[in-house]
Amino acid sequence: MSTEAADAVVIGAGHNGLVAANLLADAGWSVLVLEATEHPGGAVQTAELTEPGFHNDLFSSFYPLGAVSPVLRGLKLEEHGLRWRHAPDVLAHILPDDRCAVLSRHLDRTMASVDEFAPGDGAAWRRLTEQWQELRDPLLAALFTPFPPVRPALKLLRRTGTGDAVRLARMLTLPARRLADELFTGEGAKLLLAGNAAHSDLSVDNAGSAVFGWLLAMVGQDTGFPVPAGGAGELTAALVRRLESRGGSVHCGRPVGEILVAGGRALGVRDAAGDPVRAHRAVLADVPAPVLYGGLVAPEWLPSRLLDDLRTFEWDSATVKVNWALSGPVPWTAENARGAGTIHLGTDLDGLSAFGGELARGRTPRRPFLLFGQMTTSDPDRSPAGTEAAWAYTHVPRGSMAGRGALERRVKRIEETVEAHAPGFAGLVKNRHVQGPAELAEHNPALVGGAINGGTTAIHQQLFFRPVPGTGRADTPVDRLYLAGASAHPGGAVHGGPGANAARAALARAGNLGGGYAAVIRAAHRALYS
Repeated sequence: MSTEAADAVVIGAGHNGLVAANLLADAGWSVLVLEATEHPGGAVQTAELTEPGFHNDLFSSFYPLGAVSPVLRGLKLEEHGLRWRHAPDVLAHILPDDRCAVLSRHLDRTMASVDEFAPGDGAAWRRLTEQWQELRDPLLAALFTPFPPVRPALKLLRRTGTGDAVRLARMLTLPARRLADELFTGEGAKLLLAGNAAHSDLSVDNAGSAVFGWLLAMVGQDTGFPVPAGGAGELTAALVRRLESRGGSVHCGRPVGEILVAGGRALGVRDAAGDPVRAHRAVLADVPAPVLYGGLVAPEWLPSRLLDDLRTFEWDSATVKVNWALSGPVPWTAENARGAGTIHLGTDLDGLSAFGGELARGRTPRRPFLLFGQMTTSDPDRSPAGTEAAWAYTHVPRGSMAGRGALERRVKRIEETVEAHAPGFAGLVKNRHVQGPAELAEHNPALVGGAINGGTTAIHQQLFFRPVPGTGRADTPVDRLYLAGASAHPGGAVHGGPGANAARAALARAGNLGGGYAAVIRAAHRALYS
């Protein structure tokens, strides 16, 4: 093999790959990250897409889970230039009749907003928030710990007691709409929960969707939906700077063609130019599971049953995103929406059910549910004074935007929806940049078919079912090869969990007890895939 070598080779410089690389570098490993595209960051990038001086995030923008993630917090990225900023309000949900529910980091403001829809819902929201504050730390530790999260789960059980733990488990299995109906009377509070659940690819009527709505709503209430000052790309830049300060390196424009395996062990990679790179200790892949298994790794090294299971892997819905340069702030008729960073619009609670149902049937929803980002409201440095950098996205069925005409019709419907709640919006548009499923995947190959979550968030593909029935851990059936992307537990969103879990697994395998660790993993894989 070539003399080019490192202790660890990381495939992909998305945020999970960079998190994994940083943790290994902290342990004293030499680390080389190979990125197929010309820029690091994966779905965490910023560019002047629309007009000079307008900094639009290419993919993700708001990072509630990143702000509370023990993984990212532990990296102390603020020491490497990262600064968080917040909009005056966290989120607003505008109903079709222009009523507006507001989620604010100020609890009294949120309570007053939901009480306008139904007196007493404010007190119910306070009780929900108090419950969250009691559970917050052990729950987040459990979420971002390799599966199974034994120690955090025991701490959570001690905190709640058996009875409340069982009730919590029930709550987290509910559909978001059912949880909202059990907790609240008015549509305002219900939509703050259900609208957040719809950030996933799930219908609000799917079992297990409640956990996403509850988690995002409570993190928003507690911490907010912060953005990196200057753009999402500043989070990536901080990760790269931190890695380089510890001796790691990132090579962009260098796709990997295959993972080199011998005797059931990953030895390194071969890049697309045919040059091999040796990995002394580990290969970590920040790529979707279907790209890794049977793609980068030859099928002969994988159990046939795993490959059979992979045929049922379910992607999340595709996405259409529009980025705008606006000559002024969005003129929402619902004034309470003007200070929110994130805005939900286009549907009420019944509309969210209809939206999810149409997606489940493979139909493009007649009335799109929109997530709208007011980026200059959140971070004044995103565009010139008096203007607004903004975006909106919505989910569509996979394969539905194959023709340019279909994409243009969806963009027209998106802008009509905004115009209905902000008359004059169209006249503010200086320029727009459209990202349909094909454009998203072209810029970031990990977003296969426009899927932004690395696979559905449905319960049948979570925990130890992610990406296929297995251990729920980053370890693969190939020794010293680890799945580090959003297809692995704990899944999508920008929090670094999959990357951190992969790094921890690699360190455990290379440690003093690594032989025993490998034996346990092999036995588990034999039981699962024989």
